[in-house]
Parts: sequence; structure tokens; C-alpha cells
Amino acid sequence: MPTPSGAPAASEVLAGPVEVCVDRPILALDRPFTYDLSPELEAGVGSLVRVRFAGKLTRGWVLGPSAEIPRRILPVLARVAPVRAFDDRGLALARWIAERYVSPLATAIGAMSPPRVAGEEDVQAAAAAPIPPVDLVSPRLTSYRGGSALLAAVSADPGSFVLRPSPEDEQALVVETVGACLHAGRRAIVVVPEASPLPATAAALRDAFGGAVCLFLGGDRRGRYRSWLDIRAGAFAVVVGTRPAVFAPLEDLGLLFVSRESHPAHHEDRAPYHHVREVALRRGGAERAAVVLAAACPSSEAAALGLPIVTPARRRWPRVEVVRPGVEGRAPRLLAALRGTRRGFVYAPVPGAGIAQICRTCGAPAACAACGGPLRLEEGAIRCIVCQAPGRCAVCGGADFGIRRGGAERVEAWVRGVAAVPVSRPARPRLPHASGEIVIGGAERVRDLGVGGLDLVAVLDADEAERRSGLAGPERALTIWMEAVGWARPDARVIVQSSHPGDPALQALVRGNPDRFWERERERRAAAGFPVGAPVFRVVGTAELDATLAAIEPITALTTTLGDRTVCLLALEPGRVPAFGRAMRDLAGRGVVERVEAEPQL
Repeated sequence: MPTPSGAPAASEVLAGPVEVCVDRPILALDRPFTYDLSPELEAGVGSLVRVRFAGKLTRGWVLGPSAEIPRRILPVLARVAPVRAFDDRGLALARWIAERYVSPLATAIGAMSPPRVAGEEDVQAAAAAPIPPVDLVSPRLTSYRGGSALLAAVSADPGSFVLRPSPEDEQALVVETVGACLHAGRRAIVVVPEASPLPATAAALRDAFGGAVCLFLGGDRRGRYRSWLDIRAGAFAVVVGTRPAVFAPLEDLGLLFVSRESHPAHHEDRAPYHHVREVALRRGGAERAAVVLAAACPSSEAAALGLPIVTPARRRWPRVEVVRPGVEGRAPRLLAALRGTRRGFVYAPVPGAGIAQICRTCGAPAACAACGGPLRLEEGAIRCIVCQAPGRCAVCGGADFGIRRGGAERVEAWVRGVAAVPVSRPARPRLPHASGEIVIGGAERVRDLGVGGLDLVAVLDADEAERRSGLAGPERALTIWMEAVGWARPDARVIVQSSHPGDPALQALVRGNPDRFWERERERRAAAGFPVGAPVFRVVGTAELDATLAAIEPITALTTTLGDRTVCLLALEPGRVPAFGRAMRDLAGRGVVERVEAEPQL
């Protein structure tokens, strides 16, 4: 792997004063420290070493030669692992993550590889494998607008694209794009949002390229570290995995493909709070690899990047009928359709069988005795939606409630009464049986399951999308709807129950095209003070925090005081993030800032 001019090669042994990132992920300590490295340790950039810090033994990573030589310098005591965690380009990416998401560099480095299992380092490393020959036959992408340019980027002239595949082409296009990358003699990473059940995208790549594919999905700690070591050794040409796969240490990287880009699982909800989309674009640019952000309904953030959008020249989208809701979702047109359906999916986003309305013992409105939250009837028991405590009245402690019926369990019951085929609400996501079945489920059942070929897809409680918490609630609902509707045959029936047929998200679903919805989202989020694409941070600290943050000139700053703690929610211009990060590190050192969270769920 080439290295930047003037930087040591990844395999070079360093000696003398070196910078070490101490494994103390505290923002106030986010700077390298100088130690004296003995050549006998055979360590270099990326080596995990043991040092003494603040009087205690701790681990750290060697970053490179040190330009600052303190008067008193402690020695590096030992090299902990023979395997280096990163090279120069990996270090550059970690530094970018630490700056972009205002996190300690140690946290960013820790996110880039799985936890170490020393015993696996003693196992014979997998042999490096050549990139397998691939024949490109009847490419589908050439029939897409912009498809030829995407294939050219993967083959020779790297660039970034947003891909909106037809539902029936989704897995085939991933295989084709990866095949073009391998044909050009380079390697590929495909990032999927979920590991279980095995995504259809991962299965299609495994079937197409066999042993050249590493499924970096789930598994125990030992297995994940073993896979990472084999990837590092060059044993695979293709890595398919969840969020950590975006860091897979592949040589000759030619493609980063983000599947179902708009899925929330691509955002890490723990420090360093990175998003796969942004990391992929950054790494692709640094390593001259093509980046493809693919989704039936890409996110507003992806659309705002101004990248070329690759779409079918002729999109086949089923006719979507919007009808007014019936009692518990039983609209007459839906009931008639269910009677003649052989294979169908009913999207019922509200779980359970009903919501408790009133305590029959004392007459008070139903509320949880533990936290005051709402109570739901689910699987025959009443529990709090918020804290999951057994249902007890907040006023009298009673357990007898009046229930407003509704939810997926009730939907299953009444669909079973009208359907001519079996009806189920399976514990694991799956498509209806080929012999005939109607499946009921919520968002947790809408996964990458492959081509559905269903006769009917129904969307109940669509108006709940407007009541979803957060700025991105309507967009997340539209994404799920479009993925579910993608299971329908082009000539199948799709019925959506809503009292607001003119809602922008519903109109996007009817057209099968989110362009106008994206325009509306940009306007709506800008009016709320959180423009699409603007970095957002939540900062927790002391009362001094509010006045200090004002000097950074945020787009929006919302401040709440809770006792002696202050919580600030900020939206920034992208160019102000480095200065903001420096200020946060300084304030953390002074005890003003306690925690910084990037891209919190709004």
C-alpha cells in the first residue's frame, strides 16, 4: 500500500522519540504523548504498545516519529501485539473521524478494528489470495441512466454515485458492480445495515464469488478477529459486513458499496458516532475507490451531496392506492383484496393488541406507576412502553385497565378471519411461503430479503409517520414503505391507509420517486434550524458552556439547563467543525465540557 511522502512505511520499524496515542479515550487528553521507542521492540506505525501514563501501565498505539522532545521522556515498555492495527492511510482516516465527530483519537482507532484476541495471532495466517477472474455478462447497469458512468468509475475512473435500483434488480446490481471491480483487478467492500437474517445482498455475493467473499457479519469475538486478520492478510477479494466493514483493511480497494444507505443502522450510536456514508466517501476519495450509495429511497443527506443519481430508464413501480382507514385498519377495499390474496405482506407498525386508556379501579387516565409512561397490551400482558415495567396504575396501583384495541396482534386476528390462506406474524423476518401466506409485521420485519413477488402489500397506520418523534421521522417511514412496496410484483396491488393522501411522503410512495419529498425535507429542516447536511452536536457541560458556544456562531443553538448541568444542541456549518472541535477539547480540559455527541437522533 503506498504511503504519503515523508511518512514511514507501514512495515517500517521506528526507533527513538515517537508519538503514542494513549488508550485513554477522554476528550481532555486527546493529544499524542512522546515516548522513547527501542528498535528491539520492532514496532512502528499502528503497533499496540504498553507504556506508563500518569503512573499506571496502559496501552497505546504508535503514531509515528515525534517532532517534540520533552526534557523527560519515558520508554515504551513493550510491544503488546505483533499485528499492527493500522497503516498510514488508516491513521489519516482515524484522525479525520476524530476531527469530524469531535471524539478522542483513541476512540476512533478503537472503532476501526475488532477487539484483539491474542490467541488468534498465533494461528497460521490465511494465505493471500489473488483476485478471481470475472466475466462480465449482460450488465443491467447499462440500461440505467448514468449506469455506464458508474461502471466506468468502478473499472478505471473513480467517482461517487447514488444508486436507486428497481426492487427486482437490487441484488443483481450489487453483484454486477462488485464484478466490474474485480474484473478491473481491485477489491471491494459492501456494507449492509443488518446481519440477521443473512441479507439477500450478502447471499447473492457469496453465491456469485464463492470463497473470494468474507462475510464479516456477526459472530463471536474470536471469529470476528480471525476474519479481520485474514482480510488484512489479503485472503479475500470482497468483504461484506455491517458498519465495521467500512474499515476493513483491504489492499487495492476499488469499490465501497453502501447497501440500503438510508437505514439508521449505518449510524453508530456510540462514540465516535460516525456514519458509514461519510466514512465511505472519505475513504473512497483517499484511496481512489468508487463509492456507491444505494437505496430504494436514499436519505436526504445523500441526495444533498449533489452526486450523480443512477436510476432505471424505465422504472416499474406497482400502482399504489391510498384509501381512508377503517376501524382497526379494516378498510373495505383492503378486506376485499385480502380475500383474493395468495401471498401478501401487511405492514402494521404499531405493536401489541391495544393501548390502556383508563384505570377501571380509580377512573384515572392510564399511566405507568414506575415512570408515568403509556401502557400497552402485548402478548396477553400489559406493560409500560417506556420502561417495560408490569402495568400498574400511577394513581392507585391497580392492574385493571380499559383498552383501546389496535396493533399488529389485532391485525393478525382480523386478517385471519378474511384471508383464504394462512396468516402469521413470524418471530423472524421472512417473506411469505411460496405455497401461499399473508405475513403481518412492523418495521423490524422489513429487511433485505430479496425479490418478493407478492400479490399484495398493505400499509396500515400511515398517519403514524407524522407523529413519529424526530425531524427524520417522515423520511424513515417513507424508506420503510418503499422497501416493503418493493416486494410487490409490478402488477400487484398496493393499498395504503391514510386520512392525508396529499402528504409529501405518501405522494413520493405513490410515484415511487422521492425527488419532491427531498425538496420538501430540505425546506422543512432548514426552517427548523437543522439544514440537511449540517453537522449536529449535543454538548453536555457546566453553566459556562452556553456563553462559550455562542462565539462559534452556530446555525442553531438550543440550550437547556438541568440543575448544575447545561445541555446544548447545535447545528454548524461544515467548515466550522474543526474550530468547534478545538474549542471542545480546550473546554474539556478546563472541566467545562463533560461530553460531546455527534449527530444525535433528532
